Amino acid sequence: MAAVYKSLSKGANGQKAEAPANGVRKNKQRVLILSSRGVTYRHRHLLNDLAAMMPHGRKDAKFDSKSKLYQLNELAELYNCNNTLFFEARKGKDLYVWMSKVPNGPTVKMHLQNLHTMEELHFTGNCLKGSRPILSFDAAFDNEPYLQVIKELFLHSFGVPQGARKSKPFIDRVMGFTFADGKIWVRNYQIKETEASKSDPGQDGETEVDPKPKKGHNKELDVTLVEIGARFVLTPIIIQEGSFGGPILYENKQFVSPNQVRADLRKKKASKHNARAEQYVERLAKKGDLGLRTSGGKSAPVDALDTKQLFA
Repeated sequence: MAAVYKSLSKGANGQKAEAPANGVRKNKQRVLILSSRGVTYRHRHLLNDLAAMMPHGRKDAKFDSKSKLYQLNELAELYNCNNTLFFEARKGKDLYVWMSKVPNGPTVKMHLQNLHTMEELHFTGNCLKGSRPILSFDAAFDNEPYLQVIKELFLHSFGVPQGARKSKPFIDRVMGFTFADGKIWVRNYQIKETEASKSDPGQDGETEVDPKPKKGHNKELDVTLVEIGARFVLTPIIIQEGSFGGPILYENKQFVSPNQVRADLRKKKASKHNARAEQYVERLAKKGDLGLRTSGGKSAPVDALDTKQLFA
């Protein structure tokens, strides 16, 4: 009967109105959250933490391909999602995050590092599961055009729309995005409200607290932030015009790949070994020139007063 009532309650043309009567368009955002093959347990726990913080998200199984990322557009359309958050693992060590607006883009690729999950941090902060967050951005996000694009993608992905599925109509946490040293630092806090205690000094210097606080809505509250987790750092690499494709709008020239960093460390260790090997060869050659080696090199000159020569 409910389905019949809904079908009859529609307009005469059988189409839904694009916007409500007050002219405010409803914000409809759904995020597809998935990862590639090869993620570690810490990456998987971070994925679960983000999925728990995003009630408007749709978590999916691991994506097999790492080269055909354009297939994620079809997958997001299949699940009726207009945002995609894809975690790509490389060599079991490096984790890259692809954040895209489906189907027309843009797409930003970032390197994720210094990640800490909720289980590792053991913070005292806690919030209601499914609550909506306040997104706090640094003032630097309004200075550069590429940071404005990233800010808009963060708003669409992490901002829980009002009335979303599995969401609660409460706001009790803050997600902070800070830009420093060319990186984006992400933190998650609980909004903790405590009643301000009014104390009066007594005759003996002791403080007397009012045992019966006044009831009402005009209470003085102390608002503090208590970190919940998880926390991580993002380094922007490139921004593409389309969704998982298209021309590159921005490229971070200062970004150094983790593979290059590890290769430089290996070369540094190899140079130390090569220097020690060269010193060893030079030392042997010097001993040979002085005739101090038992085999090889120049032989020492024969002394006429040597015992072997006198008593031969």
